[in-house]
Amino acid sequence: MGNGMVQETLEEYLRVYHQAVEKVEVYDKRIEELAGTERYEEKVKKVTCLVGIKAHTALSTIVETGDFVRFGTAERYASYLGLVPGEESSGESVRRRGITKAGNVHIRKLLVEAAQSYSRGGVGAKGKRLKERQAGNEAKVIAYADKGNERMKRKCYRMMYRSKRNIAITAVARELSCFIWGMMTDNIG
Repeated sequence: MGNGMVQETLEEYLRVYHQAVEKVEVYDKRIEELAGTERYEEKVKKVTCLVGIKAHTALSTIVETGDFVRFGTAERYASYLGLVPGEESSGESVRRRGITKAGNVHIRKLLVEAAQSYSRGGVGAKGKRLKERQAGNEAKVIAYADKGNERMKRKCYRMMYRSKRNIAITAVARELSCFIWGMMTDNIG
């Protein structure tokens, strides 16, 4: 293969790459517009008070879940997402397994991705972007989010010290789902 062919192939790949980047930018802009509509704005604003959650994750979680109250408890919501440990029981013996992975795959993946953010930065530290996302929310919502952020960050560091990183991140994603449920059902007391 000559240099001309290699250069032509590279230019084609770059063209396809730039087209894909432009499409993502268009979709991101549309998601931001939808998140800012009257129907979703307040809910999205609340959920983005949590570390690692921006408009896309917040809006997807809200839209795909629908009515959070139907779950009754945060644990039931985590179960709906498949973020609870499986179990094999027979008589006296009980064996814990990995997460069930039942339920909404898309939200589960988004929350596991968001949970990665808890493995970085100091406990109790608030970055500039998080402060911007929290601005304009009620004080009780920010306090609840700060409590959750600190708790999940501590949990992540503690678990990563004792076990595998993926186990820690998944455990934080489960807890993150519980804090989201609390915000969406106004159980933030």
